[in-house]
Amino acid sequence: MTAKTRKAVIFGAGSFGEVVDFYLQRDSKWDVVAFVATADAIDGSQFGGRPLVAIDKLVEQYPPDQHDAFVAVGYRRLNSVREEYCAKLRSMDYTLLSYCCSRATCWGEVKIGDNVFIFEDNTIQPFTSIGDGTILWSGNHIGHHSSVGAYCFISSHVVVSGHCKVGANCFLGVNSTIADAVHIGDRNIIGPGALIQKSTGSDEAYFAERTSRHQKPSSWFMK
Repeated sequence: MTAKTRKAVIFGAGSFGEVVDFYLQRDSKWDVVAFVATADAIDGSQFGGRPLVAIDKLVEQYPPDQHDAFVAVGYRRLNSVREEYCAKLRSMDYTLLSYCCSRATCWGEVKIGDNVFIFEDNTIQPFTSIGDGTILWSGNHIGHHSSVGAYCFISSHVVVSGHCKVGANCFLGVNSTIADAVHIGDRNIIGPGALIQKSTGSDEAYFAERTSRHQKPSSWFMK
């Protein structure tokens, strides 16, 4: 276990918060000491075996000069909920931590914003940038000279090829692929398995054709 040199609080008392706590405790310099939620979302005094505190009580109980913070909110409203609470905690003078798993491959010449969380088995090639508040779940490839904008959610096994640009507040579904030198506009939804070969505008959505559930197997497979 990595030696702990900083204390942290996690905003988000849900499954994402539990996952963030798991990784930070086992593979980072941060010691998670409390969870945070809005007052109306608190049910009890603890979550995950740690104190659960309302955000309006946070500064007095866990002051920002002694604690960093992470906003563990998913992709609701195209990541805008996470964006709002990141702004809230910044206004309260908290430093928003970023984490890159020790089991990810992250080469030099990579720019990473704050409140970024990079899970295991990601490959992030040189000359890339990851914007504030972006989540890279496990197993993605971010190609050289590419950028991922702020407050995106990259699910798993996504390929962003070289010289690409992914705009802000995007969602890229499992196994989606962005071809070389393609630009994805802001607030795009790229569905699971979608292949994007041409640049897109803002506020667009793309989905791969679904496989039929009821198609009978061909005779070749039955031999």
